[in-house]
Amino acid sequence: MADDQDQNPPTESEDTRARRILTEIAPRAWEHPADKAALQALRKLPVFDEILRKLFGFFGEKPIRLAFQANAVRVSPNQFGRVHALYEEVRRTLDVTGDYDVYVSQTPIVNAGAYGMDRPFIILNSGTVRLLDDEELSFVLGHELGHIMSDHVLYRTMTILLVNLAGMGFPIVGIAARAVLVALLEWYRKSELSSDRAGLLAIQDSELAMRTMLKMAGGGSGDEINLPEFIRQAEEYREGGDVADQVFKILNLMGATHPFYVLRVSELRTWIESGDYDRILRGDYPRRGEPNRAYQDDLREAAAAYAEGAKDFLDQMAASARRMGENFMSGFKR
Repeated sequence: MADDQDQNPPTESEDTRARRILTEIAPRAWEHPADKAALQALRKLPVFDEILRKLFGFFGEKPIRLAFQANAVRVSPNQFGRVHALYEEVRRTLDVTGDYDVYVSQTPIVNAGAYGMDRPFIILNSGTVRLLDDEELSFVLGHELGHIMSDHVLYRTMTILLVNLAGMGFPIVGIAARAVLVALLEWYRKSELSSDRAGLLAIQDSELAMRTMLKMAGGGSGDEINLPEFIRQAEEYREGGDVADQVFKILNLMGATHPFYVLRVSELRTWIESGDYDRILRGDYPRRGEPNRAYQDDLREAAAAYAEGAKDFLDQMAASARRMGENFMSGFKR
């Protein structure tokens, strides 16, 4: 799919204005196979459509927009002009055709989100705007645009609504809806892995992308943080621990909307090392309007991703069990 114009992608040391424009890039270029697998599993739940229809009927588009935007300021050239300029640049890089509103909401919590039904929009927490520099904020904006371009926003909005309703003990959230919520949360976490790739493509600098995750995980300024050490921490978390540690890692994630940043760094590095990131920068990526890959190919890729993840986990569990057994037996030999 590459053409002559796309043979010389910019290096990460070049000026950010020289980012490659990813003309007509299709979202499937960055979508993580586990994201697709989790979404397919979600849609197979017998009560999923019914729960979704009830939420639609109860809330509707306009009340949801008003609820999310009631305590936020819409970004424009005259309000949060820095954010507006960065957003427009990210839109150009990802060749986004839609015009989606961006809002800044006053809260110290460092986070952002893409929401909505028919008319998606992005909300940046003010803590995020203050903590991150221009390139890091561009990564976050690219990440949220990735959610919109991948059509994540409807299910993500439903997830947030169900989480909030469940927390308040609202009667609409019965046993069936709670089952849907567990499945939604599983998919929600996997969708973050896809959008991290979109964020990287928006800034086209892998160190900056991972540094953004580091700052969002722990805050801190440039002289307080060290990316290589954080990457080592990510690998230690992924590979280390005994059986109990592995179980607690799963339990810690079950109620979370986002995977841990150390895991997201590892997943992003894996994608870069696979060569797919470089191929996209060379212009070798699917375009919007091109025939999609066969449905069976997508399922096969997704199943392989889950199988590999399960194998890694079982291998870690087996190794941890062996270590525990060896330690137990060594106690008798002393």
